[in-house]
Parts: sequence; C-alpha cells; structure tokens
Amino acid sequence: MSGKLNDREPIFEQITRWISDQIIEGTLQTDDKIPSTNEIVQFYKVNHLTVSKGVNQLVEDGIIYKKRGVGMFVAEDAREKLIERRKEGFVKQYLKPMMDEAEKLKLTKSDIDRMIEEERK
Repeated sequence: MSGKLNDREPIFEQITRWISDQIIEGTLQTDDKIPSTNEIVQFYKVNHLTVSKGVNQLVEDGIIYKKRGVGMFVAEDAREKLIERRKEGFVKQYLKPMMDEAEKLKLTKSDIDRMIEEERK
C-alpha cells in the first residue's frame, strides 16, 4: 500500500483510485480479496466512514463484491470496466482540452505528434 494521500482531492476518491489502480495493474485479479476497510483505515490513519464511502462506490459500480462475513473481492470484469471508464475520463479530462488548445494555437496533428515524441525522450 502506498501511504501517501494528497490534499487535492477527497480521500475516499483516493482510496477508490488506489484499489482501482491495483486492479488495472493486475496486482489484484478476479476473485482476489481486497484489503478490509479496517486494514485500510489502519494503514492510512483515516476515518472508517471515509474508507467505506470509497469502497462502497466500487461495490455500486460492480468493480468489487462483498461476501458477508468473509470480505470484499474483485469482480469478474472489473479490470475491463475500469479501463473503459479511465479511457473515457482520459478523453474528457486531457484529450479534449488539449485538442481545444491545439486548435487555438493552430497546431497540426504532426505538430502534436512531434511534441509527444520529443516529450517521451
């Protein structure tokens, strides 16, 4: 677990993203047990309700499921759902604003491609 939280976004969203990242990266796979809310509370030293809010969001989204008295587990198609959601978010949060700015600056696709390649180096 990464023990660093930031002040830029709500803690429950950071908890949700932390679990989601582990699923996307393959650290947590289908039917793997995720850390309990108590374990997450102890690790991050945050309020139990905050952690529960983040975890419950993943349950509502069908990313994880609960087995009463046993724990919470990664749902069968969780990784695919998360990747698709992140792609949609990537377009809205990064790609669309970049394209709007590129249009204002009269940048061509080849200009952008060149900039991306230069930045990768």
